Amino acid sequence: MIEERALLLLVKAGSEKAYYTLYKMWVSRLYRFVYQYLKSEDATDDIVQETFCRIWTNREKLDPDSSFKAYLFTIAYHFLIKELRRQLNNASMEEYVEYNENARISEEDAEKDIDFDQFCKALQRAKANLSPRQREIFELNKEYNLSVAEIAEHLSIKEQVVRNQLSIALKIIRTELQQYSFILLLFLYKF
Repeated sequence: MIEERALLLLVKAGSEKAYYTLYKMWVSRLYRFVYQYLKSEDATDDIVQETFCRIWTNREKLDPDSSFKAYLFTIAYHFLIKELRRQLNNASMEEYVEYNENARISEEDAEKDIDFDQFCKALQRAKANLSPRQREIFELNKEYNLSVAEIAEHLSIKEQVVRNQLSIALKIIRTELQQYSFILLLFLYKF
C-alpha cells in the first residue's frame, strides 16, 4: 500500500484516486470519533462528509510532512463543536435538559451526581501524571486559552512540538477522567 506522505503529495497535486484512497484509510476512524460525541448517524455522516470536503477543497494547503491525522481530526473537531453548539441552542435540547433536571428527584440519583469540585480535584490528580512540559502546554491551551501558535512563540518551540505534547496530554487526561466525560468535554472544548 502506498505510504501516507506520497498520498498527500498526490492529493495536493489534485489526484482524486489518491484522495479516495486517503478517504478509505481514515473514514471509519473519523466516523467513530465523531459518533462517540453525537450519537447520531445522520449528524456524524454530515460532519465526516464536510471534513473530507474541506480536505479536498483545501488540498493545496496539505503539508505532507505534518500529521495528517491531527489535521483531519482538527477539522472534524471544529465541525463537531459547531454541531454541539447548534444542538445546545435547539429548543428540543433545552426541553431535554429541563426534563432531565426535573427527573433527577430521588435521593439515590442525587448521590450519583458528579460534583464539579470532585472533577476539579480529579483534574489536578490527572495533571500530576503529565510531564512538566505537557502540563504547561495543557494549561496554557485549555486554561489560559492560548492557541498552539501562541504557546509555541511563548515557549520558543515549534508548533508541531506543541501539538504533539498537547495530544499526549489530552490522551492522559481523558483516560484519567473517563468517569467525568461530560464535564471534561465541556472543559476541553469550551463553547
